Amino acid sequence: MSDLVSASHNPHGNHPERLGQERVSATAQKLEQVLYELKKIVVGQEYLLERLLVAVIAGGHVLVEGAPGLAKTLTLKTLADVLAVAFKRIQFTPDLLPGDLIGTRIYHPAQGHFNTELGPIFANFILADEINRSPAKVQSALLEAMQEQQVTIGKETYPLAAPFLVMATQNPIESEGTYPLPEAQLDRFLFKLLVAYPNAQEELTIIQRMSGEAMPVLEKVLNAEQLLAIREQAAHVYLDPKIMEYIVRLVQATRSPEASARPSDFNISAHLYCGASPRGSLSLSHAARALALLRGRNYVLPADITALAKDCLRHRLLLTYEAIAQGHSADSLLDSLLESNPAPTLTA
Repeated sequence: MSDLVSASHNPHGNHPERLGQERVSATAQKLEQVLYELKKIVVGQEYLLERLLVAVIAGGHVLVEGAPGLAKTLTLKTLADVLAVAFKRIQFTPDLLPGDLIGTRIYHPAQGHFNTELGPIFANFILADEINRSPAKVQSALLEAMQEQQVTIGKETYPLAAPFLVMATQNPIESEGTYPLPEAQLDRFLFKLLVAYPNAQEELTIIQRMSGEAMPVLEKVLNAEQLLAIREQAAHVYLDPKIMEYIVRLVQATRSPEASARPSDFNISAHLYCGASPRGSLSLSHAARALALLRGRNYVLPADITALAKDCLRHRLLLTYEAIAQGHSADSLLDSLLESNPAPTLTA
């Protein structure tokens, strides 16, 4: 394990002294350098860059929703280059087959036997472009890869590379010929990120960078072994019991919002058909630890939870038809729940 990020083993992962601040600061400096290298190529999109790096540290997958042309492919490819890991882009289409994704067994008459040809899923970072254009059988094949980090071809099971991250994209504008993602698959994503258009200054910078100038040379900051060690270190970031209770309270509120709603709140219960599963709680805790490490802390703050709540929970909520008809969104309901459930105050 790299000296940069090796950490003392702690079976509970909840004691701040077990993770020295000096080591955390060194790791945070390396992660800041990763972001610096990304910004050499990717203009703006700081929210996407930070959350994507948090997902890498937390060991989760990311669903990105945004219009075409917002540098989603470029961002993940550049991150793979900076982290010195393998990258593959897979274009999801209605005629895609599971074998096109994970691989298949091919019969060779000359040898008289089958050989297994592995598919493009065997890389560290996978861009599943327009994932909602593929049918359910392809999404099921991807589900095993995301959850178990393995695929099954015939009777054999093949482990995937580590670290392994899927960044799936979907276009919110065009819905013709698409298949809604099953709730079981949505629940496997750590984040659902909403990517906005660049502002005027950022768009001007994009034009200037694409006007024939040589692209900046990227420095490889980390490697796969160091990334896995950073994940282990993130698991030792201190999470106060009060913050754990706050996470559970927020996720429980998505299932029973009337228990925490104040008299002045509108009827959230009438707008939520189904709340977040326990994976929502786990996602918030893992992501908060990763964000704290990225920001140079060996402990989680309540502000980390409120900052990540919508990213971790928006795709885990099912809204009623009434809510959709009235123009409500998962984000607007989560805003109300966050207001009704204020973060705890921690004493030194």
